Parts: sequence; C-alpha cells; structure tokens
Amino acid sequence: MTINVGDKLPQATLTKMTAAGPQPVNTSELFKGRKVVLFSVPGAFTPTCSAKHLPGFVEKADAIKAKGVDEIVCIAVNDAFVMDAWSKSQHADGKVTLLADGNGDFSKALGLTMDASKFGMGTRGQRFSLIAENGVVKKLNVEAPGEFKVSSADFALTQL
Repeated sequence: MTINVGDKLPQATLTKMTAAGPQPVNTSELFKGRKVVLFSVPGAFTPTCSAKHLPGFVEKADAIKAKGVDEIVCIAVNDAFVMDAWSKSQHADGKVTLLADGNGDFSKALGLTMDASKFGMGTRGQRFSLIAENGVVKKLNVEAPGEFKVSSADFALTQL
C-alpha cells in the first residue's frame, strides 16, 4: 500500500555518512517535531537526479528553509558511501542531507519502489517528494515513470 497524505511516516533506519563513518538515522527521530521536505531519487549520479533533481534543491535550499522547513532530505537506494560522494560532488553539504536507504526498506514501507532491473539497478525508490510535519505527510508528489515535474524544488516551494 502506498503512503497517503495524512498518514504517519513509517519507522525505518536510514544511514548518514559522518566523520566517524556511516551512522544510523531513525526516521521517527528525523521527523519528530519538525517540518521536513523529503525527496527520493532512483539513484545517485544518475542523469536526471544529478543534472536537475538534487541541484534544484541545493540551489533553492535557502528559499525552502525560509518557509519554515527544518531540513531538506534526499534519499536513494544506494549505500552511504555513494550518497556521501554524491553530496560532495553536488556541493550539497549544509543545504540538503543525503541519506542512504541501502536496502530500500524505507522506500518499500512507503510503497514507493520501482523495478529498475532493465537498467541493471534492481529495486529502487520512485522519484517523489513529500512535505512532512511531525512525521505526518502533508503533501505527496509522486512522479509518473520517466517524468520530472512534481517532485522538483520549484514545485515544493509552491506547496510551502
């Protein structure tokens, strides 16, 4: 079942790279008492994700946070090492937090996975964005396959 507006985000453990190495991030703690814009990409370093999706949120981070957002989070079904390298290559540090959903557990719990096997990528998270307040989904924008419209930073700004 796919998550819907009004639903509480599921409990899962994501991973964040730190100076001390990969560290677990509990989603309940991540969203508790905070307003978070979360977006998902099918994969770090992939064309649309690297050329448009993440760069848009990096560029618009100040404007988004000025609307009362505590944190902007990007997830992908990649490992924390890849997400860290992608964050550095995109100059996202301090603007967008990149978290690994290594096994896709969070994406599966959201009901927002896709089969990218024909590209040699296995099961991945769909391209989407959401706005959550205190762990409850207030806005949810799931892209149609191959699209990049409603999960963009510009679209998120219109919803804040």
